Amino acid sequence: MTLAARIHAAKDLRIEAIDLREPEAGEVVVALGAGGICGSDLSYYGKGRVGDFSLREPMVLGHEVAGTVTRVGRGVTSVKPGDRVAVDPSRPCLSCDYCRAGRSNLCRNMRFFGSAAIFPHVQGGFSEQFLARADQCVPIPDAMPMRVAACGEPLAVALHGVRRAGELLGRHVLIAGAGPIGLLCLMAAKLAGARRIVCTDLSDAPLAIAREIGATETINVASEPERLGSYEADKGTFDVALEATGAPAALASLFRVVRPGGRVVQLGMMPPGDVPVPANLLMAREIDFVGAFRFHEEYRTAVALLAAGRIDVAPILSAELPMSRADEAFALAGDRARAIKVHLAF
Repeated sequence: MTLAARIHAAKDLRIEAIDLREPEAGEVVVALGAGGICGSDLSYYGKGRVGDFSLREPMVLGHEVAGTVTRVGRGVTSVKPGDRVAVDPSRPCLSCDYCRAGRSNLCRNMRFFGSAAIFPHVQGGFSEQFLARADQCVPIPDAMPMRVAACGEPLAVALHGVRRAGELLGRHVLIAGAGPIGLLCLMAAKLAGARRIVCTDLSDAPLAIAREIGATETINVASEPERLGSYEADKGTFDVALEATGAPAALASLFRVVRPGGRVVQLGMMPPGDVPVPANLLMAREIDFVGAFRFHEEYRTAVALLAAGRIDVAPILSAELPMSRADEAFALAGDRARAIKVHLAF
C-alpha cells in the first residue's frame, strides 16, 4: 500500500491508501520527490474533467513528477535503486504506426499519467511511490532540486510547441497566456533566438514575471485590449503566435495580429465543443494553424537543459507544500495573482 492524492469528483480530492503492485519486467518503483500541479490537474480538481475527458472513476492526479528509484523489475539496467530521476509521464506503446514514425506523442495506445482519456483511467504520480517503465526515467544530477526536475514535463510541452512553430531565429513572436506553459514557451522561444517576444495575459502578476524572464513587451488584454489591437495594422505583425491559454477568445484574437504567411500554434486545451476559427482570414492570409500536443523526444532535451542551467525555472517556482495540504496547494496553484507553479511532496 502507498498513500496517494486521488480525485473522486470535482473538489473531492482525498489522500488515501492505494495498492501498489511489484514492478514487472522493465518497470521500476519511484518514490515521489516533487510533483507539479498542472492546468489539467486543476481542471480535474475544479470541474471533474479536462476538455472532453471526464472522470469515470477515482484517479490519482499528477504527471509532472520526479523522485528516487526504490525498486526495479527484471531486466532493468538503465537505472538502479537510489537513482534520482525525472519521470516522463508518457507511456506510449512503441509499436503502433505513430510510434514507429517517431511521433509517439500521438500514440494510438498512449497511457499518460493522471489522465481520464481512457478507461480504466491511467493513475498519476501524486503518490508516495508509483510505478513507471524504466525507459520513462531520466537520471538527474545529485544537486538538481526535485521540483526543478519535475518541470521537465511542462518544459517539454513548451519545447514541442516552439518546435511546431518552426524557425524562430530573428522572428517576432506573440505568446498568449503567462501561465506556466506560456512562460516556459517564452523561455524556449528566447533559447531558439526569437528577436521580439510579446506576452499577453489577463493578470498583471504573471506578466511581471514574463518581463523578468525576458519578454520584450507585456500586455494586459483585460485592461488594455487596444494595445494588442494596434498590432493588427498592415495585415498583422507577428511571424508566430502561440496560444497557451485554452480560451476561445484568446485564440480568436491571434489571427488578426499574425502577418500573412505566419503561423498560429495551439497548445492550450479548449473547453468541450467546437471553437470558431476565422477560416476566411486563415485562407486569405495563408496562415498556418497547427496543433502541439504534449511532446516526444523533447522530454529528455528539457531535462538536459534544466540540468545544465540553460533554462532557469526559478522565477516560476512559487511554492512547495506537503501532500497533506493538497487542497490548499490546489487553491494556491489556481490563483495567478499569487502563484505560477506549485509543487507537492510527501
